[in-house]
Amino acid sequence: MNREPHQYTVWTTAAPPLSTHPTSRTELIHVTIAFLVLTADLFIILSGRGFLETGTLSGLVAPVALYYVLLAVAAALTGFIAHEMAHKVVARRLGYWAEFRMWPMGLLLSIITSVGGFLFAAPGATMVEGMDPRDRRRWGETGLAGPVSNLLFAAGFYGASLVTFHHGSNVSDGLLFLAMINTLFATFNLLPIGILDGAKVFRWGAGRWALSFAVAAAFLAVSYTAYYSYGSPFLAW
Repeated sequence: MNREPHQYTVWTTAAPPLSTHPTSRTELIHVTIAFLVLTADLFIILSGRGFLETGTLSGLVAPVALYYVLLAVAAALTGFIAHEMAHKVVARRLGYWAEFRMWPMGLLLSIITSVGGFLFAAPGATMVEGMDPRDRRRWGETGLAGPVSNLLFAAGFYGASLVTFHHGSNVSDGLLFLAMINTLFATFNLLPIGILDGAKVFRWGAGRWALSFAVAAAFLAVSYTAYYSYGSPFLAW
């Protein structure tokens, strides 16, 4: 076929066909493993069983407190699972194949750091196939979906914390923690570096990134201060 000198063709990797089933056995296995590991990490941190808190590793085999287990499960479900599934849902609605894949080294690192008394988690990411690398809008929309999911959960948890605190319920403290952890997930992922969501949003538009990051960071500051400084969602003793 003859082409003029200025003409060109665009080639991208073809996306695997979208099946009628939105997931696969491989994805379910990867999600389950990552979820269980992150839940265990969060439980260790929340219950103060890490080496830095106890000076020994004996806390890891101490009796389990159901409260911390439930809190860790809720944090992992909303902060991590919902975040990754938001990426997947948006990518699939745009017509692309998307599935979560765990990162074994990241999971190992999360275990080591949690046992040490702090947490650095990189459990994995949602893989998207077939999307043109030059399509900044679609990558930006897909990237922003995860942090938006976190912020919506954070708003719900913070609102519930306000109500329960007003009625004198002890549940308020746990809800406030869940709000904080979700804003932390959102803010960290919106950093405009590397493969983080923020880099994709920034390439889509600096203004969009600045607005989304400002909202997440401000919400993190409020929830962090409420949880650690005041112990109250009303920011008052």
